[in-house]
Amino acid sequence: MRRWAAMGSAGALAAVIGATQACGGGDNMPPPLRQMSNTYSYTITPDDAPPHARQDIHFKIQILDRKTRQPIESGEGQLFASNNQGAKTWDALAYGPEIGTYHAKLNYVVAGTWAVAIRFRRDSLRPLERIDWMQEVHDEKPSPTP
Repeated sequence: MRRWAAMGSAGALAAVIGATQACGGGDNMPPPLRQMSNTYSYTITPDDAPPHARQDIHFKIQILDRKTRQPIESGEGQLFASNNQGAKTWDALAYGPEIGTYHAKLNYVVAGTWAVAIRFRRDSLRPLERIDWMQEVHDEKPSPTP
């Protein structure tokens, strides 16, 4: 079962979990997480969900202007996460090649619950806006035996 939990109101949390379970998606493509900040709309798609510890997880993040629905092409930001033991992971958002889409990767060092966030702005003259969610990370996958 795939599960993302967004921080915020209980209704938003239930909607995210319900939509995620209903959309399902194949084993190769987990369902995206959709979030909004004051100015931007985010569609966040990891290449594996739920993630496993000590495995690179690549994220594709589409960012649109919340009012006009136009893609944001030259923004800057960061994807980052931490757990309650103080472990941290982060990566800068890299633009392209799809219009309005950024890429980043995280490597969770231990299993458990992680607080994940994106901070983003259209340009250096705008304030950073932040979205947050909680992510369950599974134990690392066993190494293949020869």
